Amino acid sequence: MMRLAPRSLTGQLALLILVAFLVAQFISLWLFTGERGTALQASLRVETAERAAAVVLALEAAEPENRPGVLAAARSHQAQFEVGESAISLKETELPAVRSRVTDVLGSPREIRAEEVGISPRDGRPMTPPAALAWLRDRLLAAGVAPTELRLSVLLKDGTWLNVRSRNDRRDFQLPPAILGTILLSLALIMAALWLGLRRITGPLRHLVQAAEEMGIDGPAFSMPRGGPDEVRALSDAMERMQARISGMVADRTRMLAALGHDLRSPITALRLRAEMVDDDETRERMAATLDEMQDMVEATLAYARGVSPDQPMEPTDISRLLLDLASELSETGPQVVTGTMEPVTLPLRRTPMRRALRNLIENAQRYGGEAVIGLSRMGSDVVISIDDTGPGIPDADLSRVFEPFTRLEQSRSRETGGVGLGLPIARAILHAHGGTVELTNRAKGGLRATITLRGAVAREG
Repeated sequence: MMRLAPRSLTGQLALLILVAFLVAQFISLWLFTGERGTALQASLRVETAERAAAVVLALEAAEPENRPGVLAAARSHQAQFEVGESAISLKETELPAVRSRVTDVLGSPREIRAEEVGISPRDGRPMTPPAALAWLRDRLLAAGVAPTELRLSVLLKDGTWLNVRSRNDRRDFQLPPAILGTILLSLALIMAALWLGLRRITGPLRHLVQAAEEMGIDGPAFSMPRGGPDEVRALSDAMERMQARISGMVADRTRMLAALGHDLRSPITALRLRAEMVDDDETRERMAATLDEMQDMVEATLAYARGVSPDQPMEPTDISRLLLDLASELSETGPQVVTGTMEPVTLPLRRTPMRRALRNLIENAQRYGGEAVIGLSRMGSDVVISIDDTGPGIPDADLSRVFEPFTRLEQSRSRETGGVGLGLPIARAILHAHGGTVELTNRAKGGLRATITLRGAVAREG
């Protein structure tokens, strides 16, 4: 689906300001066009009035046989001058400015009639709309939008009338180059200022987002960006303080769980020794099995709670070699693990926790899918590991629930068919600590696929 509007702050503000600027310019040009049309219409009326008065003076001073020549000289494409026995205009007060101008030029009062009518742009005939639309015609005439014809009649001294028809065709609006250049220059300056201003705001925000993505609760404190406006700097300080508080809480929890694990191992070991002294073989075996289960639960719980210790060093790890070693090792103790496409990729990782996470996922595919097929590929800056099995899959509603601690879809609770429900949560916690994700999906051909993505990793070929 095509995006109709930008989602970024810069794009939205730029689009909003661009639309507002164009609307403002359109309104300004519309007002300018209206005023220009009105001014041109008034100028044409005055010009026609002055020409009519000059023709009146010329006709009254000329001999009767010379009048046709005077009228022919006065005619033009837009104005027609004729002498008749009657006036073509019957209105005496519609255009007082025209009547006043003719009187001023003649220097004496005359009977003057003037009116302005709308005409058809095709044949020049007067517009005669229905009565219900007469108001629209009047609005168009007042705005100078529709073509008009000025009809002016002046009474000559001999009792005849000078009739003038002056046509004012609506001219197509042409934007002067100076105005167009001003608009484009203003738009360029506004967009440049907007780009610089938003860059100063969004630049530090992008750095802040990157820092937040790279920030880990188990890792060292990450230095937040300090540039940008005061609000961005305040947000950076708040996030840095939040990271310090979370890291402190996690460190305290890890130390507490380490002490708890040490304290639990001692009584379990003591109970194991006492169980060995029981004479009844069946009772002794049941007690040993229970203690083994308790030991596994304690170890799994502590492993999940500790996550990835920040004391573990990051080291270049050949992921393809790591997967090949796991496939060979697990194939010896369980169903076959097959390796598919394996691109050579080396990344800085905490090798031991990453090995544990991958082992848990592969063992899960072996236990419930019968076998596992592993693939390794690169998609841009991301590294993708896929683990497929041929088992029955998982209901879609449970695909995300299996990552919750102590969740088992297999209901027998037997240690032979599953652990304590912490294998997948431990794997996800380790991957999250490395900036990665894991997702389970049902395959179209049957079985389950676990997709591991190490996002934004700068991979280099090994």
